[in-house]
Amino acid sequence: MDGENVQAAWDLLKEAYQYQAGGDYDMAAELYRRSLDLHPTAEAYTFLGWTYYRQGKMDEAVAACKKAIQIDPEFGNAYNDIGAYLLEKGDPEAARPWLERALQSRRYDAYHYPHYHLGRVYVAQELYGRARFHFEQALKLCPGYTAAREALEAVRRKIQ
Repeated sequence: MDGENVQAAWDLLKEAYQYQAGGDYDMAAELYRRSLDLHPTAEAYTFLGWTYYRQGKMDEAVAACKKAIQIDPEFGNAYNDIGAYLLEKGDPEAARPWLERALQSRRYDAYHYPHYHLGRVYVAQELYGRARFHFEQALKLCPGYTAAREALEAVRRKIQ
């Protein structure tokens, strides 16, 4: 039965993601919660957090990502997302350690995101050399990342 629950949980997660991508956050959250009831995963908690964020529920978003970390401390998405949410709340100093931890995570395939967000942290702190470094790293990892390219150009204008 457990194997069936695991598969059903992943199927619900995939369905939830489709609703989330379509902007139906209430249905997405419901399906992520059902997935988690069957078989808790770091992915489902992280995507539930993202859904909460899109609904404006910042504290719930952070809490869901912290549950993801409890399940899998090497899942980098959750650390990055917490950092991004704290940045959105206007707390770059609190965001920094989460983003640094995302860069250390072994199970993560989007390291350009925490580099980009660390760049944002350092812009907020007016540490433009550090910001430039992280935006450049983001672009090395993902050359087509428009937000990082625009942020790098803005930082270059500030330090000229």
